[in-house]
Amino acid sequence: MKQYSIEDENSGAAAVEFALIAPFFLILLLTMIAYGIYLATSHALQQVAADAARTAVAGIDEQERQQLAREYVLNSTLDYPLMDPREVQINVTSDPKNADQFTVVLTYNAEALPIWGLYTYMLPGKTITKFSTIRLGGL
Repeated sequence: MKQYSIEDENSGAAAVEFALIAPFFLILLLTMIAYGIYLATSHALQQVAADAARTAVAGIDEQERQQLAREYVLNSTLDYPLMDPREVQINVTSDPKNADQFTVVLTYNAEALPIWGLYTYMLPGKTITKFSTIRLGGL
């Protein structure tokens, strides 16, 4: 007759605990990865908007600023592997309250990001909008 010890009785407890906790841990891990990708794309879009506004300040009128910003965005988003430049909408507008400044607004359709197929808890919206306002002509 074999004697049983306390270690024999607890040998399956770790497997049961893992089976109960693993799905929640996996969902939490996938959500963190998805938010990391989303926030990296959001930050990249903000950086591109700021740089496009700095580039567009060289334009003489609103049409030329629009063209400069568009060219900058189309050329610079190639450096960001998660951003598709075809999904970026660019809008350069003068500020109606202050004629000495204009705003570059970038709207990105984030549906192409690889995060929407992950089994995650909650995700933000599929459209990212960032803007940058810049003054014309010094102080």
